[in-house]
Amino acid sequence: MVPFAIGSETAGSMTYPGARCGVTALRPTFGTVGRTGVMSISESLDKLGPFCRSAADCTIVLDAIQGKDPDDLSSRDFPFADPFSVDITKLTVGYLEDAEMEVVQVLAEKGIKMVPFKLNYTVDSVQGILNFTMDVDMLAHFDEWQRSGKDDVYEAQDQWPVELRRSRIITAVDYMQAQRARGKLIREVKESFIVDAFIGNVTDWEKVCLGNLVGLPVIVVPAGFKNISNPPPSGSRRRTTITTGIYAPPKHDHIALALAIAYQSVTDHHKQRPPIDNLGPNDIIPDPPTVTIPPRILHL
Repeated sequence: MVPFAIGSETAGSMTYPGARCGVTALRPTFGTVGRTGVMSISESLDKLGPFCRSAADCTIVLDAIQGKDPDDLSSRDFPFADPFSVDITKLTVGYLEDAEMEVVQVLAEKGIKMVPFKLNYTVDSVQGILNFTMDVDMLAHFDEWQRSGKDDVYEAQDQWPVELRRSRIITAVDYMQAQRARGKLIREVKESFIVDAFIGNVTDWEKVCLGNLVGLPVIVVPAGFKNISNPPPSGSRRRTTITTGIYAPPKHDHIALALAIAYQSVTDHHKQRPPIDNLGPNDIIPDPPTVTIPPRILHL
């Protein structure tokens, strides 16, 4: 309903809704977009980026909002190269086992060298590192709120209040060990990132945690629709979105964008709309039936 929207992500809050709704969304490199005025959960994880109808639109919006924010010390003036000027035929792009193969095939037909790929790292619990980091950072923001007892009136007591109370018993030693493991993860991912970009499932929780901890940019690319699971006996034309993620090394957002632009230049998945009620994605929505309202006499 809008040309674009701005989203924020700490651990999946852009990638999941982007994939669920079948729109193109870019979670940029950490520090690319300043966060002044945005409620923060974790200052070392939070990122802002665009939800758009296409990768080309994501490029335009990111170009407008990226850059150093004097009130956000984590933001940087990263050079943002033009995705439209990238010679994609000179790129080597990896694809993971869970990549959407139609995307891989289309990019290969565009002259891109596509190779099987796997990120190698030895850190045991990526999710554990993210949980320690996010929860402690979040408690630092909501410390006064919790200490003043305002969390007692929070409706869903089994959710954020419990999460924050649990965070308070994390020791400084455990938090520091988690940050050491995070540093090791960042180094190992950098060393094993031997391709210009890679394609993989964008909602896989391990990759969501890893991407946010390392600060990897990823673009959510719509790749069509599939039948819903467990349809009613009478059948249904409703569909679920198919998406994939194009990941690039930090500060190489333009590479992910260039590949997404190339894919969308020869496909129309991003132009399709999800079904409404029992309509298919390309059906015309019928006009509502005309209702005749009988005249009424007003009695004073």
